[in-house]
Amino acid sequence: MKRFRGNFTQQEPIGEEAIAAAVEVLRSGRLHRYNTAAGERSIVSSLEAEYAAYQQAKYCLACASGGYAMGIALRAAGLQPGERVLTNAFTLAPVPGAIVGAGGKPVLVEITSDLAIDLDDLARKIDATGARFLLLSNMRGHLADMERLQGLVERAGVTLIEDCAHTMGATWKGVKSGNFGLAGCFSTQTYKHLNSGEGGLITSDDPQFMARAILLSGSYMLYERHGAAPDAAVFETVRLDTPNMSGRMDNLRAAILRPQLAGLETNIERWNERYRAVERKLRDIPRIAIPVRPNEERFVGSSIQFRVPGISAQAAQAFVAANRELGVELKWFGADMPVAFTSNHHSWKYVEAQSVPVTDELLSGLFDMRIPLTFTLDDCELIGDIIGHCAAELRVGEP
Repeated sequence: MKRFRGNFTQQEPIGEEAIAAAVEVLRSGRLHRYNTAAGERSIVSSLEAEYAAYQQAKYCLACASGGYAMGIALRAAGLQPGERVLTNAFTLAPVPGAIVGAGGKPVLVEITSDLAIDLDDLARKIDATGARFLLLSNMRGHLADMERLQGLVERAGVTLIEDCAHTMGATWKGVKSGNFGLAGCFSTQTYKHLNSGEGGLITSDDPQFMARAILLSGSYMLYERHGAAPDAAVFETVRLDTPNMSGRMDNLRAAILRPQLAGLETNIERWNERYRAVERKLRDIPRIAIPVRPNEERFVGSSIQFRVPGISAQAAQAFVAANRELGVELKWFGADMPVAFTSNHHSWKYVEAQSVPVTDELLSGLFDMRIPLTFTLDDCELIGDIIGHCAAELRVGEP
């Protein structure tokens, strides 16, 4: 079998326009977002205005990371210490970490075989816990039926905050991910859809919420220098009782991001072409199950997931190793202990132990793979062939 020689962590280079913008910031020496001349709009403020327009939201805040965005979004929404916060049982550690960091207690909700939050279990746990908040993780870019979810939380009086780290640019029936509740939280970490190394964005249409989020981010009362913020009068009602928890984005990262935002829609099409190339190969492999992508969903295929129902832990580890020998890096979500960014709720010892048997069964056979834009379509077809070869060699559908 031919070996794949690509690099699963190699992103495309930052474009020349972004490099030039970053150099201009460095030469100015004015990296701090509030270091502006009279009447001047900072680069961070310009990014906020541009991202709000892209997201079709009224307000936007640029901050230090996606995890920070989730944490201050919960605080700005009114989370009180010790309150329970609903979230997907299948997610990455920064999501429960944000809940715990904001003083909350995660309540884990089961997922479906298509890797979205289980809305029936969500309804049961809303009733059982009385939780006022749902931090919805659109994990690995998989959207639930967002209309049904929106109706469910609105009827129950639950505040919805969306983790859109993997769904920047995705839509459900034409509505942008992040626009179904109080706020959307986005990441610009290197492996997300915009790359500034680290970074985050929060969007919302709620002026009180956004005023609190801006103050929490560390505005030093310079909120009038924000590019997509509520009117100054809104801040007067909250500015003295909202703490400064500094986590601002700087002008250097914003300079890198603005040209990338202009090219995001083109890149979404490129990711999806690559996703479909891998997906076509995997659909022909016996015993491999691919999540269904509903017609209502416009997804961003920057990674792909598949399941091997019934696989044993030993066979799963051998399968990952065999793919690695041929150059394909798969992550397995069934391991007891974290491996790099991959973990599951059993290793989150800061979260109260909970029973989510359906999720556990799904994760025991769940594999995940990044699809960088540095891969060609031919690369993606070879990767699919390698996964199929390793599946056949190891008979991975058996215990």
